[in-house]
Amino acid sequence: MTKTENPGTAIVTGAGGGIGAAVARVLAARGTAVAAVDRDAERLRENVEKIAADGGRIEAVPADVTDPGDVEAAAARAERLHGPTDYLVNAAGILRTGAAVELTERDWSETLAVNATGVFLMSRAVVRRMLPRRTGALVTIVSNAAGTARVSMSAYAASKAAAEMYTKCLGLEVAGHGIRCNLVAPGSTETPMLVGMWADESGRASTIDGSLETYKAGIPLRKLADPRDIAEAVAFLLSDRASHITMHTLTVDGGATLGV
Repeated sequence: MTKTENPGTAIVTGAGGGIGAAVARVLAARGTAVAAVDRDAERLRENVEKIAADGGRIEAVPADVTDPGDVEAAAARAERLHGPTDYLVNAAGILRTGAAVELTERDWSETLAVNATGVFLMSRAVVRRMLPRRTGALVTIVSNAAGTARVSMSAYAASKAAAEMYTKCLGLEVAGHGIRCNLVAPGSTETPMLVGMWADESGRASTIDGSLETYKAGIPLRKLADPRDIAEAVAFLLSDRASHITMHTLTVDGGATLGV
């Protein structure tokens, strides 16, 4: 998507911070009219104001992606604000860590609710609107953990795997209507979610180096991803440059999963 292309309109969930905020900024910079969705209304407002101050056409649409009523209202409001939605980016996500046999029911259910059910609800609401127009593109942010087991991340990995396969099945069903559904699978990305897992600054080095104790490879490129790295991959998959790509997972992890 460049300034010479039709910039279109987009809904971006999780746009209050992290990868979602970076996606909203990158799309807005390309002229896309963005409806920014997050359940943290204050954090969302702050991010939207920053992007708008830089010239982006963006509106805050506070909503909880786990609530069907909120989701339907957000999808409808986005179209009232900007017209028919061309793009959807499912970037809302949470992380609950802990040994698989010690996770609480709440940790499990909340993780699945946001990371998987939220993708289902928002995709259903938006794609239903795209179907009569026979055009549209969707990207769901998953994780390289969706296909690689990680110690203490069973709920997160399971939720991302569910979101990945839902998105691919959706993509198969709507391909004949001209709607593309793809995924971006980040590895370790410098966001509050990742930094919050570190006990101290040594967490950065151990993330890059990997850990034999937890069977985790390091990052061959020797650096964490910047949220913009993920956002640029999303922008590509939404653009006409990816017009013949659907049901594809683009891994952006610096080689951490060794190309598998």
